[in-house]
Amino acid sequence: METKITFRKIQKSDNKKLASIIRNIFIELNIPTEGTVFTDPTTDDLYSLFETPNAVLWVAIEDGDVLGCCGVYPTNALPHGCVELVKFYLHPAARGKKIGKALFEKSMESAASLNYKSVYIESFPQFTEAVKMYKKFGFTYLTNPLGNSGHFGCNIWMLKQL
Repeated sequence: METKITFRKIQKSDNKKLASIIRNIFIELNIPTEGTVFTDPTTDDLYSLFETPNAVLWVAIEDGDVLGCCGVYPTNALPHGCVELVKFYLHPAARGKKIGKALFEKSMESAASLNYKSVYIESFPQFTEAVKMYKKFGFTYLTNPLGNSGHFGCNIWMLKQL
């Protein structure tokens, strides 16, 4: 019997599971942790972070189990009308099932519905599939970061006009 994947906005009860998924991916892919979401204290309380106006975090659920997340957040010092695509992480068991694509598309739709004009992404080369998807959806590389996410460890920056 095939189970159904559902998508909903983050709930407080998702905090611990999402923090674990995020940090385990950094360990799995051997990504430096300093200056990243790994050491960011907001990672342990994403629910509160996404109570920020004009922000949303989508969570993928299967049989009550949290599989991953993706959202948009009005990061400090971004250009007017720009939002950051953030917290795009999937549990290894959820990969290759188009769950990530669905989370990404829901987040991009949220950015448009919140009247943002562009979407910014910070990433790492280790996220090869995600970076390929960003390029496929029209994101272009930048030579330097935008805004002030505090994630100085990231070394890929991309932008897309909506």
